[in-house]
Amino acid sequence: MEEEHPAYFVKSVGKAFDVLRAFTSETPRLTVSQIAAATDITRASARRFLLTLADLGYLRTDGQTFELTARSLELGSSFLSILSLPRVAEPHLKLLASELGETASLCVLDGADVAYVACVPSPRLLNVSISVGTRFPAWATSMGRVLLAALPAGRLEAYYESVHLQRFTEHSVGSLEALKDEVSLARSQGWSMVSQELENGLRGVAVPIWCGDEAVGAVNVSLQTHRAAQDVIEQAVVPLLQETAREIGLDYQGRPAKRLGGVEVLRPAMADTPG
Repeated sequence: MEEEHPAYFVKSVGKAFDVLRAFTSETPRLTVSQIAAATDITRASARRFLLTLADLGYLRTDGQTFELTARSLELGSSFLSILSLPRVAEPHLKLLASELGETASLCVLDGADVAYVACVPSPRLLNVSISVGTRFPAWATSMGRVLLAALPAGRLEAYYESVHLQRFTEHSVGSLEALKDEVSLARSQGWSMVSQELENGLRGVAVPIWCGDEAVGAVNVSLQTHRAAQDVIEQAVVPLLQETAREIGLDYQGRPAKRLGGVEVLRPAMADTPG
């Protein structure tokens, strides 16, 4: 059954964005038939959408397949240009990535997903392949769980009612009750660690960035499981993440903050700030 929309909804606009979203890192080049199947439209309609988007400069074609062009970045760059949080966070993420030798990222909650809005890759040759714009289901990530834990009760309950769990690996959380337990744990301890639930061999740990009583984002590092045991991460990595998140939050609110290490750090004024 076709999804119902308000009377003002322009279906062709919605379909055009469906076409653009069909192009992913796993499917960077698509044929007319593949687009038609992915977006549930006829081949004739798919061809018209693809050619129109190509004429506008958002796609290019070799006559058989289509792919995104650099102009498609404009759709996200405008959002990032007015969102100051990534700019504020970037120097802190660079320092964190350098200190840990791991990929450091900033994510925000966007609907049912987490979206990467800033990312500093590991200085090592082998690093986790994540870039700005990457999205994952919130429930399956450490960033998502700390951000879900920060939601008001009503919004969190609405999320639970709509969430669809799936098995990415044999370690993925398997039930809604188990997910609720993980989110509650993230709330109580102020951070979350997810081990091999999204991808085997990969472990993520995250803490929220608080501005007042609102979590505006989450700082995350991704580590290969052989790099450090969970107890080592808890003792050595989590404090650095918490420090980085505090400093980003302070800078984002317009107050100066300094690194630890013999230097006094300006703490948030809210003594009861979660996390």
